[in-house]
Amino acid sequence: MEFEVKDMTCGHCAGLITKVIKDVDQSAMVHVYLDQKRVKVVSETSPDEFLHAISEAGYSPISKD
Repeated sequence: MEFEVKDMTCGHCAGLITKVIKDVDQSAMVHVYLDQKRVKVVSETSPDEFLHAISEAGYSPISKD
């Protein structure tokens, strides 16, 4: 699944988003493309759970799937 996170602007943002995704699913594979403001996640968990977690961290994710 892929999310666009337009308000992800730096390495700290990328790290925090990675952390909240791992908090939802510790085994998730997370790929952050800061220059494209995109996050790819490989997981069996529902995209809605990740959208909620990223939103709770203060960001505005949009599902791109």
